[in-house]
Amino acid sequence: MKRRTFLIGSLSGFSLVALSACVPPKPTPTGTPTPTATPAPSLVPQPADMLRTSWSEDPFARGSYSFAAVASTPQQREDLAEPILNRLFLTGEAVSADAPGTVQGARGAGQRAARALEDVAEPGERVAVIGAGIAGLAAARQLADDGFTVMVIEARDRLGGRIQTVTNNAWPIPVELGPSFIVSASANSLDEELTGLEVSHAPFLPTPEVRTPDGAVTTVSPVGADTVTAALAWAAEQAQDTSVAKALIASGSATLSQTDGDAGVSDADWLNYQLATSTTLESGAPTDEMSGWYAPTPATTAAEDTRIVLGGYSALVDDAATDLDVLYSSVVTRIAYTEDSVSLRLGTGESLTVDRAIVTVPLGVLQGDVIEFEPALPFAHRGAIAALGMGTLDKIWLRFDEPFWDTEAALWTTVGDDTLPFRVWVNMMPLTNEPILVGFVSGEQALSLAEVGDTEFTDAALRSLEPFAVLATATPAP
Repeated sequence: MKRRTFLIGSLSGFSLVALSACVPPKPTPTGTPTPTATPAPSLVPQPADMLRTSWSEDPFARGSYSFAAVASTPQQREDLAEPILNRLFLTGEAVSADAPGTVQGARGAGQRAARALEDVAEPGERVAVIGAGIAGLAAARQLADDGFTVMVIEARDRLGGRIQTVTNNAWPIPVELGPSFIVSASANSLDEELTGLEVSHAPFLPTPEVRTPDGAVTTVSPVGADTVTAALAWAAEQAQDTSVAKALIASGSATLSQTDGDAGVSDADWLNYQLATSTTLESGAPTDEMSGWYAPTPATTAAEDTRIVLGGYSALVDDAATDLDVLYSSVVTRIAYTEDSVSLRLGTGESLTVDRAIVTVPLGVLQGDVIEFEPALPFAHRGAIAALGMGTLDKIWLRFDEPFWDTEAALWTTVGDDTLPFRVWVNMMPLTNEPILVGFVSGEQALSLAEVGDTEFTDAALRSLEPFAVLATATPAP
């Protein structure tokens, strides 16, 4: 297979299954086998330690965050948040109209649900909050402070949900397996709150150092972003919503040149770069599932108000949970609601009845029908759950004994080889003085890699890092 796949393949999301299908089967030897060549050693050393995520395989997440799927609408997020008989309230990042998929969006949604409940309830009522992620804890914190009797029911044995900070002696800094950034920091107070909790964070300007497969540093071409912008403009004029992939083809992107230009990178490569490092990364979904009407338009400039959390996002969760009554390792399997109360059944067989309940389980869990609702949720709620998409973004954290790279850039990306699954990296060295790299994989690539073991997952990451190895950029001796 050539290093550039057909454009239509990249628009649909490139899978590892497709990669393996391009390799002919190895013939069975008859007689004396022919010695096979020893593969060239990797330019990237083995890490001293590794941690990874697999959110799509997590039964209590079923993905990373919601996205606007084809034929879904922003109104469906509002529909999902509508109180049911003033007894049941669904919330979480998926109901956030302005910041879905973010910590501030989830927390704001939880606080909004708490306010909606308070509007129809009396202080002192018993309220169950299902889920101890940031949305659930924000709701529970507000209700407890306002005089309600609150019990938080959490399926995991820990707080945080998709906020997961790992601290142990093997790692010199906290490892964020969930969110690492504060986006649009100037529009929310998360940075100030983390400062108050003595959690360090730093400005992070998302301007990448871009490298080609041979390690050459190149400048981002506007072709990719301009092409996606034009495709979304075409989609906006259509009578029906269509996928970003179809919009790209219909607007002429399939005719982008595949002839190498500067640094051996073609216009088609730059489109693939935009999709892999931005468009699909933001949604966690392949472009053939993303709404052409509601997909975000590529930013023309780097966001200057992004911050990276270095001291542990979980401090925000722990602070919200102070003095709350949390029931851990308790899976809610059935929610029955009437005009008078809400009854919950747990996986252990236990049951409890409360006056009202706030449900903060992720959209992916709701889509899996693992919780039985009696009666069934109203049609508008079921329609929203079915229509919205659940995307996947996974991470790998790699700790090395010493850096094998010579760049001080904090953000790395690659262009020109769409077989590399990890196209975006954060270099923690200039931020923490520790030789640690964080890789990101999304969409179909993430779904495929979620099913492999740690060794194969790590190998895919190390292969993706080869353009940044010192040997890759060294000038040959004369």
